[in-house]
Amino acid sequence: MKLAELQSFIRDARAPLRITGHGSKDFYGEALQGEPLSTQSLHGVTAYEPSELFVSALAGTPLAEVEALLAQHRQRLAFEPPRFGGRGTVGGMVAAGLSGPSRAALGSVRDHLLGAVLVNGKGELLSFGGTVMKNVAGFDVSRALAGSLGQLGLITEVTLKVLPLPAATATLRFEFDQAAALMALNRWGGEPLPIEASAWWDGALLLRLAGAEAAVGAAARKLGGDLIPAEMATPFWTGLRDQSDEFFVGAERAVAGGARLWRLSLPSTTPELKLHGEQLIEWGGAQRWVVTPLPPAAVREAAASAGGHATLFRALDKGCGVFAPLSPPLAAIHKRLKASFDPHGVFNPGRLYPEL
Repeated sequence: MKLAELQSFIRDARAPLRITGHGSKDFYGEALQGEPLSTQSLHGVTAYEPSELFVSALAGTPLAEVEALLAQHRQRLAFEPPRFGGRGTVGGMVAAGLSGPSRAALGSVRDHLLGAVLVNGKGELLSFGGTVMKNVAGFDVSRALAGSLGQLGLITEVTLKVLPLPAATATLRFEFDQAAALMALNRWGGEPLPIEASAWWDGALLLRLAGAEAAVGAAARKLGGDLIPAEMATPFWTGLRDQSDEFFVGAERAVAGGARLWRLSLPSTTPELKLHGEQLIEWGGAQRWVVTPLPPAAVREAAASAGGHATLFRALDKGCGVFAPLSPPLAAIHKRLKASFDPHGVFNPGRLYPEL
């Protein structure tokens, strides 16, 4: 359907609609409900100015297509959104709000979102933001769409900040247990080092350095560790970004057997969490993946006691709720936003929270 047809379809909707692209993130969030409303007809890059560091694309455009265009000009989406087998779309990327290994150093999807166009629950076309960071007209509204899981409207087009590829990169490997890795990450985080990404799992800590060649070389010499050849390092970081590496493959098998995969957001200084199961740590200690059969209350309590929260990322049974419960003031804000953009409750009912 063309945009005008989509607007008319939404205005005439008599039942809830489930916004979908290629379905790569159907597993994420609460249970899917409603009649499918595809974004695949909204396809193509609508504007790209390499010298101005922005790109605009329609929501159904495959993420791989946008990144291939950026690569021709040695540019990238610096927040490294997961592509889930190459099926991810631009609209789904923003709606899910997921970022990859470089998020702690370079920012999240929300930080790179300059503007957006969406159709609200009344079928009206709304435009927010612009093409530069200093244009703040409607800026916060467009950023509110990141991670909204389609609850506020049908995203039809987004404008994103892009960054140049780094001149040099290097990956270092260290043999550390979890406690030692966290201590090292927090120590290095206070130093002027070009650390772009980190990952600890199964006794090994990997760091990705990125920036000017001289800076990367000096940091590598200072930090030590084992230098991993690029032909081995690149597939590792790609697998981590797309959640296709060994940890996530094992996590999917464990989930099929009844375990749960949790995504914990914590202060980076949080010491080792003594939770039963496999753990993978990213973002300098701020993001921790945990595969465990522990009761949901135990995982959430551990995260909350450390000043963070836990999201149920993958599970066969999501009856405990996917996202951390909202405080009454935050719940009220969510409900007001939903009512403002989608007064008839047309879009993705219950996908973020059952009551929305």
